[in-house]
Amino acid sequence: MSSIWVDLMGAEVRYYRGRYKTRVIEAGSGEPLVLIHGVGGHAEAYSRNIMRLSQHYRVLAIDLLWHGYSQRDGFVAGQQMELFSDQVVDLLDQIGADRGHVEGESLGGWVGLTMAMNHPDRLGKLILNTTIGVAFKETAPREDRAGGRSLLASRSMAAIEDPTRETIRQRLEWLMASPDRVTDELVETRLKIYTDSEAKESLGRVFANSFGQGKSSRRFAEEELSKITAPTMVLWSEKNPGTGPDVGRYLATLIPGAQCYVMQDAAHWPQWEHPEEHDKVVLDFLKGS
Repeated sequence: MSSIWVDLMGAEVRYYRGRYKTRVIEAGSGEPLVLIHGVGGHAEAYSRNIMRLSQHYRVLAIDLLWHGYSQRDGFVAGQQMELFSDQVVDLLDQIGADRGHVEGESLGGWVGLTMAMNHPDRLGKLILNTTIGVAFKETAPREDRAGGRSLLASRSMAAIEDPTRETIRQRLEWLMASPDRVTDELVETRLKIYTDSEAKESLGRVFANSFGQGKSSRRFAEEELSKITAPTMVLWSEKNPGTGPDVGRYLATLIPGAQCYVMQDAAHWPQWEHPEEHDKVVLDFLKGS
């Protein structure tokens, strides 16, 4: 049976303190590969991938600002993406790297897009894993499966306002194509974070702002994506809640030279649901010319 603890044996948990305090699960050597979770998440979202990817790269799975055990103060509504991308740049500074590859899942993909726009000289290759952050035109493919964003919002607010095993599990089940992929250990890991008083407060601000109770960061217009110079792969999934594979394929057409890969039998956490397939696709992309 897969276990977060067993999967991460050989990795280390570190805290980098530059302009920001960033918690990192780290392993490997060579070119940096920064792995970024989605809203409400934490570095363990990539626990099934870190060690395999670390055979080829210096892998750094992070807790974003106001998430997990990274810095919890300094939240500024409307500037989250700029601060998140600056956090990644700060991390690269701390490890002495000129640039790094980035994979971002959901909100993490939005961070990656912001890196591509604001810090193109610090970005190697970019993997957009079921990303958000694009203001699609009305003519673009659209889909709202099983409530999509509205269901995510209600389950997220329930999980942070009343963190129990039940509310946490329901929030995590939104991420998966099959609810049995949410392990008890994953529930306990997130419950530990969500019941921490400081994390509860900081994530409460993030959730309230992300789901309509504040000023959100600006999404990128379709036309802006043509400015991305980083080699990019759009990684989507067959059962992604909210936006199906047609959206991922369409997104790839907006970014010069972008590749697209659609994983079958996966929802919003393909890296967790099918880790070996995910890692092969990612490594093939990163190592390709």
